[in-house]
Amino acid sequence: MAVIKHLTKKPKMSSSCRSTSHILIAMPVFNEFKYVEGVLREVSRYSDNILVVDDGSTDGTSNILKEHTYIKVVSHKKNAGYGQSLIDSFNFAYKNNFDWVITIDCDQQHEPSYIPSFYSEIEKNNADIISGSRYLCPINLGPKPPPADRVAINRKVTKILNQNLSIKLTDAFCGFKAYKTRAISKLRLTEKDYGLPLQLWIQASQVGLRVREIPVPLIYHDPKRNFCGILEDPQKRLGYYIEVIEKELGCDVGRNTTKTFCA
Repeated sequence: MAVIKHLTKKPKMSSSCRSTSHILIAMPVFNEFKYVEGVLREVSRYSDNILVVDDGSTDGTSNILKEHTYIKVVSHKKNAGYGQSLIDSFNFAYKNNFDWVITIDCDQQHEPSYIPSFYSEIEKNNADIISGSRYLCPINLGPKPPPADRVAINRKVTKILNQNLSIKLTDAFCGFKAYKTRAISKLRLTEKDYGLPLQLWIQASQVGLRVREIPVPLIYHDPKRNFCGILEDPQKRLGYYIEVIEKELGCDVGRNTTKTFCA
């Protein structure tokens, strides 16, 4: 499998960022046989501390993970959801005394060579959550444009969060983030599916966590990759996201969900 090479020149890691023993790189994985080998190879260039949460993969991904003895693996017997994989990553980082955990997806939509950018931000010691944003300073490195419904829903949900929280975001859903472990241990995260980031943003705002965004590339290789189940329908997906927000806030945020998110 080819190594990921989206950038012609990779960011250099400063000498002050080379000691990263206190930082865990966590990768949620579900049926990523096509990508996991290459992504692991690239991520391992930037860290010796890699955790993979295998969320009940059935396509051979689990067998590949067994071949990489340098990584830690948490395995779900059945698919438990993206949110549960993140929660397990946070718990692992806390129990194993990592100061920070950086989450990166395993579908080639996150560029591992940007990991040092998170290291540099961590060194500044002025944030509790450092969130990658694909829209802060748009950098499109993907061969395909992002699905229109995903962009539209992201924009709407980000707007709703900004209207109701003290933090201001440009990208509510990017999974490429760095979290200060002790800071997020204050949160009560329970959302097991793709709405977990929304629950996290709301609770982070409520307890006063410091949030910074940094630009990361927008990369889509396969716009047909789906969410599975009812979330594949854009309207139902948006409805689910709003339900998560309203449940966490305890109030109605205005259900303007009649728009078709396909154009």
